[in-house]
Amino acid sequence: MTAGADTSATVAPAATSALQPEDVEQLTRDIIAALKTVFDPEIPSDIYELGLIYKVEIDDDRNVTIDMTLTAPGCPVAGDMPRWVEDAVNTVPGILGTKVNLVFDPPWDQSRMSDEARLAVGMF
Repeated sequence: MTAGADTSATVAPAATSALQPEDVEQLTRDIIAALKTVFDPEIPSDIYELGLIYKVEIDDDRNVTIDMTLTAPGCPVAGDMPRWVEDAVNTVPGILGTKVNLVFDPPWDQSRMSDEARLAVGMF
């Protein structure tokens, strides 16, 4: 996330990963870029800058597990957005598969937004 956000996503290899650090760095950049292509249809900002991504883990086989939330539990795209995230991350070269877990703890709030997202939604 960009400066100003109170909380950022954790992007890391699995605890005992055999992936090389340079591979993790490149995959991390590419995964974040892919996440930034997914937008909440009601808010003019991508889900990464909104702070909806809580954790991204890459295992040795290059499978990705993502913990994410929604701006509200009753979000009208709750059934679709995890699939959008999976599809976006699965386009990253070298990723074999992606699993998205919807979590609601901690609850999302506006303090998780980056400065970029705040500007996009006019919160300054």
